[in-house]
Amino acid sequence: MIKNGFPDRLRECRKKMKLSQTELGKLIGLHYVNIGRYEKGLAKPPVEKLKRLSEVLGVTTDYLLEGKIDEVAQQKLEDKDLLQLFKDIESFQEEDKKIIKRLIEAFVSMKKIKELARA
Repeated sequence: MIKNGFPDRLRECRKKMKLSQTELGKLIGLHYVNIGRYEKGLAKPPVEKLKRLSEVLGVTTDYLLEGKIDEVAQQKLEDKDLLQLFKDIESFQEEDKKIIKRLIEAFVSMKKIKELARA
């Protein structure tokens, strides 16, 4: 992950989720111009929008603001069964991990598309 500051981390997370600035803006209730301003470092979101950004992007506000990633999964992941599955997957071969990541990304993308279609 890019760790050069909030703008770069925001852009990297958005791209990782395969969202355009317009799509991300719709999911958090902002115009795409605001997302662009955040990614260029021209503005910072208010606290409530920062929280929404972190929820939609699946990261903590600490990560977005400061790049802190220690124990992020344990802090954010409350489903103990899911956490255990992720721990088990860590021991898999790299190719198997890539397949699982692609499946999860596809499912998450499909879910986000459905949310956008309802908006």
